Amino acid sequence: MSHPSTDELSTVQLVERLQQQTTTLVRTEVRNALDEVRTKGTRIGVGAGISGAGTLLALFGLGTLVAAAVLGLAVAVPAWLAAIIVGGALVVIGGIVAAVGAQRAKSALPPAPEQAVQSIRTDVETVKEHL
Repeated sequence: MSHPSTDELSTVQLVERLQQQTTTLVRTEVRNALDEVRTKGTRIGVGAGISGAGTLLALFGLGTLVAAAVLGLAVAVPAWLAAIIVGGALVVIGGIVAAVGAQRAKSALPPAPEQAVQSIRTDVETVKEHL
């Protein structure tokens, strides 16, 4: 069954066709945006899980190295002073790392559906051109 050409359609039929096509376009764009956000969210979740496991292992290793540093420094100074020196150094380094991380997190782009937004902009421009 072939569709009649636009020259053969009445204004009411053209408006109905426009409404149907617009509805289909909007639904498709929303579905694409949701799929894109879902995909990015899944990747972020998997990455965060793996990073968490790696961070936990690194934390255990760091604890062992801190204990070794305290024991090694305790050879030259009393053990309590060695623990204070190593602890103070860790607090300073941790503060610097936390500040750098916070700055990077603030400058990160939001995980917006960029492809869907661009597609919608293209659709709007196309509609504007043909009106």
